[in-house]
Amino acid sequence: MSDLLVRGGNILSGEITPAGNKNSALPILCATLLTNEDVIIRNFPDLTDVNKLIELMISMGSKIEWDKEKCILKINNSGFKNEFGDEGFPMGMRGAVLLLGSLVTRMKEIEVHKEIGGCSLGIRELDPHIEVIKALGADVTDSKTLKIDIKNGLKGNFLWQDYMSVTTTENFVMAASKAEGTSTMVNAASEPHVQDLCNFLVSMGAKIEGIGSSTLKVTGVEELHGTEFTISSDHHEITTLLALGAMTGGEVRVNNAEPEHFPLIVKAFKKFGVKVEYEGETAIVRAQKKLVIEEPYTKNMLQKIEAAPWPYFPVDLMPLMIALAVKSEGNIMFWNKLYEGGLFWIPEMMKFGAHIVMCDPFRIIVFGNKPLKAATVDSPNIIRATVALMMVALTINGESIIRNADPIKRAHPNFVENLQKLGADISWRD
Repeated sequence: MSDLLVRGGNILSGEITPAGNKNSALPILCATLLTNEDVIIRNFPDLTDVNKLIELMISMGSKIEWDKEKCILKINNSGFKNEFGDEGFPMGMRGAVLLLGSLVTRMKEIEVHKEIGGCSLGIRELDPHIEVIKALGADVTDSKTLKIDIKNGLKGNFLWQDYMSVTTTENFVMAASKAEGTSTMVNAASEPHVQDLCNFLVSMGAKIEGIGSSTLKVTGVEELHGTEFTISSDHHEITTLLALGAMTGGEVRVNNAEPEHFPLIVKAFKKFGVKVEYEGETAIVRAQKKLVIEEPYTKNMLQKIEAAPWPYFPVDLMPLMIALAVKSEGNIMFWNKLYEGGLFWIPEMMKFGAHIVMCDPFRIIVFGNKPLKAATVDSPNIIRATVALMMVALTINGESIIRNADPIKRAHPNFVENLQKLGADISWRD
């Protein structure tokens, strides 16, 4: 595990281009298994989670050429094996569950030896994924191992999800794209990375209606073809870079900033007195001396940010806004409506001197702009929470250490190097 050494207090300024979205790269990589023709993916990020999945796919017969410098990946799956052997499906691997949606279209049987686990945010359920593939015609039996039988093929069906699950929606659109007939999912997730996957599948010849909405209608086709596709920029990284400019008093310009996905995020920035401007696809935060939390018109209410599945404010961005709140004058409530463990890392933020009250597992109140001090903190196994700790450390004069900060590498390639270009004094320490 690696630590981040942060010497804070510098103003961060400059122009930066964010990486491709990790949450798009993983399902799109899995979706390439829906065709045996060549697929070229541009803006493909070099991340630890992605590398592990690529190693698995190569071991199963995929032919992959990856120019990491140009962020271009070329893949051909015509040699992919039709079974996993004695080891069974690698459910223990992070992100492996996203393989189910494509593999049920090309394998006759899948055997799962391990149940899916979780992370610091909470348990990640396998049940909704099984529900999807059963609804589409797979026969599932559960004894010592979980056996998925797809010998009779997939047929279209109607599903109404209990909740908006991103990965379940992604498995649905992958499997349904080659199922016989029409499939509909109500209460589907619609995050930018889900839209990316759907648009990728459409470029391969899939027929999908309702992209970006909570109802997806997929008409299955017999074959999908090869394609070239560019992954969208990571909206998490864009938000981080803009927030860091505001927190350190610098002007930051972010290219390829996906403005069509940002109206609600821009509205959240405004609650801290931060104005996000656009020049075409470039987002800009101008240098400013002070951050002040807006008072609501209803004076006996706290200003607040509520996070839930898209098109609500994205829950993964909440830690970044908590970091912004720590540096802003005023008080604000944060309400995480999704993860039962999404705020348990807050005591680490308080080691810097942040004034935060935990109301319950889902809600906190930040009393901002209190005196902060450099500190050594422990990173939770949550990507954006680790980034939030780093963000606050970058604003504090003195040397801070973020221990076990490797989760950042799972989502942001060359992130530390990009921050250095903006003027941050930050480095990895093994």
